[in-house]
Amino acid sequence: MNTEHTGAPAPATDEGVTVPSFAVIPGSQVRRALEGREKEIVEVVEAAYRLHGAGRTVNPPSSFLRFPDRATSRMIALPASLGGESPVDGLKWISSFPANVRSGVPRASAVLILNDPCTGYPFACLESSIISATRTAASAASAADRLSRDRPRPTRVGFFGTGLIARYIHTFLEGTGWSFDDIGVYDLSAESAAGFRLYVEQSGSAAPVTVHRSPEELIRTSDLVVFATVAGEPHVEDPEWFDHNPVVLHVSLRDLAPRVLLASTNIVDDIEHCLRAATSPHLTEQLTGSRDFVHGTLDDVMAGRVSVPRSRPVVFSPFGLGVLDLAVGGFVHDRVARSGELRIVDDFFHERRRYG
Repeated sequence: MNTEHTGAPAPATDEGVTVPSFAVIPGSQVRRALEGREKEIVEVVEAAYRLHGAGRTVNPPSSFLRFPDRATSRMIALPASLGGESPVDGLKWISSFPANVRSGVPRASAVLILNDPCTGYPFACLESSIISATRTAASAASAADRLSRDRPRPTRVGFFGTGLIARYIHTFLEGTGWSFDDIGVYDLSAESAAGFRLYVEQSGSAAPVTVHRSPEELIRTSDLVVFATVAGEPHVEDPEWFDHNPVVLHVSLRDLAPRVLLASTNIVDDIEHCLRAATSPHLTEQLTGSRDFVHGTLDDVMAGRVSVPRSRPVVFSPFGLGVLDLAVGGFVHDRVARSGELRIVDDFFHERRRYG
């Protein structure tokens, strides 16, 4: 990605280093930059996975801010550095307040800061709930494709959880060429399930939508299962529900009991990151004392280092890497800059000279 910035030229420091200008990119511009470009964004995300697999990123553990008086809420900092031809550093700061949904407000809100790797100065602040949902959906769409290449392509998709992330994943599946004979829906909230059904029907999808009465019914009738819930601990415990060997996108990370994972082929985005913070894979490691149940990463699958057998369910559990946010955020920044609509904040960095 190009980190040359538009706007008025920034003055040089005494050492000849140029301080970049600073831009703010609101959600409306983010959406316009991303809308309808699902295939291109999946390629951006897959390129970031390859850089990560090649050791050309820095992606330290996320930091969680929790609250003793708000047990279900949290804020997370994801610092990262993405290498390659157009390097960029940065930080995503994302909050998750599940109680928001009762008021019709999305659960998550976020900002993304992009930093210039030459000076360390931030050069952009982007509204990032859209970027976060986009990189999650692009990752899921990539996994659905890569993990189904050695088996019959799924024709029945089931969404377990029907919030914003489920909506984005559906958009990315259809935007990258998937079509389905049936779309299944299950949610604890009948209102949410009905809203998701209406969204799918209005999206132009030709597939009929079935609202299922139970988790078991949804899973058994789907050969691609998408978990996109806010579950804090495993609640799907019976491996027999998966006897038909579906592809499972375990996006929300804490839905599946360890015995489900132990009966499956398990693919993650990053082993060290995914096996922490009481995720289902982390609980499975604690139960067994081993990581042998993890077969590899999505990058391993893309590179052909790991194959996925047809004789077992395959579960993709992505922790969510900050380098993906940087990749998608850089894509957005570059598109907005090329459009000439980048909103520069003049004199954001007031002290530009070391000695005044």
